[in-house]
Amino acid sequence: MGAIDFYPNGKAQSMFLHRKATKLICTAKEVAHIAHPRTIASPTICCSAANFSRTVVTMNKDGVVVDPCELEAIFEQKRSLRSKVRKALKNMDPIQRSQEDNAIQNIVLESSWFKASKSLCAYISSPALREVDISRIISEVLSSPATEKKKLYVPRVEDRNSNMKMLMISSVNDLIEKSMNILEPALVDSDGNEREDVMQASDPVDMFILPGLAFDKSGSRLGRSGGYYDLFLKNYQELTKKRRWKQPLLVALSYSVQIMEEGAIPVTPFDIPVDALVSPAGFTPISTVASRRSD
Repeated sequence: MGAIDFYPNGKAQSMFLHRKATKLICTAKEVAHIAHPRTIASPTICCSAANFSRTVVTMNKDGVVVDPCELEAIFEQKRSLRSKVRKALKNMDPIQRSQEDNAIQNIVLESSWFKASKSLCAYISSPALREVDISRIISEVLSSPATEKKKLYVPRVEDRNSNMKMLMISSVNDLIEKSMNILEPALVDSDGNEREDVMQASDPVDMFILPGLAFDKSGSRLGRSGGYYDLFLKNYQELTKKRRWKQPLLVALSYSVQIMEEGAIPVTPFDIPVDALVSPAGFTPISTVASRRSD
């Protein structure tokens, strides 16, 4: 999916991560002073990872409670893990990568849960980000006969504040090339009509096919630090609850080197877990929803 979480300049990425962490921590402290004025006597941004239990604050209107020191420590752990996974992906043998791409796509295309879906959101894979290739999946969805046609929504980044849209496309020609050869849908079609936004669609999607840097066996997902998917998934899940729709199946595609042991990925209350993983080893259901749909 490309542009969503990628920053070609390492320094720029580091600055963005620091701003993101600092903003979250500062917000937590501001809310804490209003909601619980006696909780923090003299808060500081710089905290020791060893002092997790000192300060607990309310992060937002949803009542999420987080220690700002712990939050900063989690961001640091994520930065370290991202660096390790990126190196592993860079060192991956090209032949092995191609074999795993084919194996993963075969598993998805042959699965009952994919065949039964009527609509889905999926990323457009980017070689620059070393994401699992899903070009064959995209091609088969778009070239299906009318009687088997699925609605396909793909991501378009709106800004650097974690905002993105999922817009419907009907052809690969609906995609335009952005920086780093990353493809995204144009806002309007060839006739000048606005593309359908999944957030305004009259029907729910059945699944999301998700990218990521790493995943563990409990369903935790490590993204590329932008927070785009976590924010979008949160908003979409809230929409489905409001409209009383069935929640979509969240399926992540992963190379073998991206899969970690259970609990290996540090998470915050804002991270959205996946329901299932597809790797060269097969389909791994994690949630009860995924187990039921894979039967």
